[in-house]
Amino acid sequence: MIDLVARQIQILRAIIEEFIETGEPVGSETVDKKYNIGVSPATIRNEMAYFTKQGYLLKSHISAGRVPTALAMKLYINELVKEKELSVADEVSIKEKIWRYRNQMEDLLRETARILADKSQALGLAVTPDGNIVHSGYANLLEMPEFYDINLTRRVLQMIEERSVMDEIFEKSQSENPVKVIFGQELGNRELDPIGIMFVELEMPEHPCRFAVLGSTRFDYPYVLPMMKYFKGLIESMID
Repeated sequence: MIDLVARQIQILRAIIEEFIETGEPVGSETVDKKYNIGVSPATIRNEMAYFTKQGYLLKSHISAGRVPTALAMKLYINELVKEKELSVADEVSIKEKIWRYRNQMEDLLRETARILADKSQALGLAVTPDGNIVHSGYANLLEMPEFYDINLTRRVLQMIEERSVMDEIFEKSQSENPVKVIFGQELGNRELDPIGIMFVELEMPEHPCRFAVLGSTRFDYPYVLPMMKYFKGLIESMID
C-alpha cells in the first residue's frame, strides 16, 4: 500500500463513501462541494489522477468521474472505515432469533442466512463442509441497480448453487481479519466486477462452516462489518 498523507486520506475516503452512497462515478466538483476538505478542485483533480495511476481509482466510461477499485475498497475496509457499535436492540434481536436453533444446525444455518439478508439488505448465505448451501434474500439483489443487469444476476445465481465455485471464491481471501471481503474484480471475470462478498469462517470443530453476504460492492460497511463479527462470536459461543 502507498503511504498517504492526511489530505489524501480525506479525499479518497470522500470518493469511496460518495460512490457507496450513490453508485455513480465521482467527480472532483462533488468532492469539493459536499465534503468540505479545504483544498481547491484542482488539487482534488490532481490527487484523483494520482490515485488512478496507483490503481485506487478507475476512469468511468460514462462520465469524467472515477470509481474505486477493489484495492481502494480493501484500504477503506481495513484502515479507513469507522465501524458503528451495534445497538443493544440489534444484539438482543439477533440472539433471540437464533438461540432457539442452537441444537439444530440446519435450522440455525437457515435462520442465520435469513437474518443476514435482512440486516445487510443483501443475499445471505450459509455454507457447510457437507455440501449444503443455504441462501435467503434474493429480492434484495433486485433492489440494487448493479443487478438490473440480467446477465450479472444470472451469473451470480448460478455461482451460488455451485459449492466448488463458492469454495474457490472463499479461498481467494488471504486476510486474517475476522470478516473477510472478496470483490468481483479479484475473481478474474469482468462480468462479476460489480459484486462484493463478505464472509466469516466459524471455528467449530464439529460444525465448521462459513456465513456470508453477497451484493454490490456498496455495502453499509460501518454497520455490516460489526454485525458480521457479532454473528461470528455469538454462534461460536452457542455451539462451543
